[in-house]
Amino acid sequence: MKPRTSWRTVLLMALMTVLLSGCMYPRENLAQNQGGVREAVRNMQSVIEEYQERTGLLPILNSDAETPTYEKYRIDMKRLQELGYIGEIPSLSFEKGGNYYFMIINETTEPAVKLMDLVLFQRINEIERAISEHRTIGGGGLPVGEEAYPGFYRIDYSQLTIQEPQLRSVFSGSYITAMIDEEGVVYADYGMDIARLIREGDVNAGPEEDLRALLAEQSDYVPVKAPVYQMVDGEVQAAANVQP
Repeated sequence: MKPRTSWRTVLLMALMTVLLSGCMYPRENLAQNQGGVREAVRNMQSVIEEYQERTGLLPILNSDAETPTYEKYRIDMKRLQELGYIGEIPSLSFEKGGNYYFMIINETTEPAVKLMDLVLFQRINEIERAISEHRTIGGGGLPVGEEAYPGFYRIDYSQLTIQEPQLRSVFSGSYITAMIDEEGVVYADYGMDIARLIREGDVNAGPEEDLRALLAEQSDYVPVKAPVYQMVDGEVQAAANVQP
């Protein structure tokens, strides 16, 4: 005779399923919570504009020339709070325990506030650490799989000590994959997101245009850990040997 499953066990299993699904990715990344994200970005945009109007400067932390374009200009929340431009640091912000950096793009033309997804950022870093460990133990070889784009490859996780992590795009909500270049740098692949924007928006992109800008312009986020994308023979491709 099979043992009977109690209603308490069923309830516990259902509760665990809900909790686990919610823990897979921060709640603010889910579609039903994007209103709060938009409001936080709009509010910070007003703060930045007021600060720049009064000081002629942007409240950003220092970065070096090697910092990727969309990771370069992080807003200095502590300075804004100390100078009275904000009363409380936004709950979405890393400084408040949230999962985002507040960033500024188009800093020399029309500064715009965007968010950097730290969950994806950290997961890419975890992959890089695993690859670094593999190269140290394995004598320098890269765990490359099939080619994703010229000069970029999918990652063969069977050679690593970690399982393939789940990476979710903040632009589409879909799961995306990581890829590696010939130097061993790991990137998130937003190619499908960019192709969708071009297709649905009927965008005509020039051959030298950095297509990552399309993602930033049409959302509240920056494409973190992304290579430069360009249009090649009518297809979206990651561009090898181009400083991101």
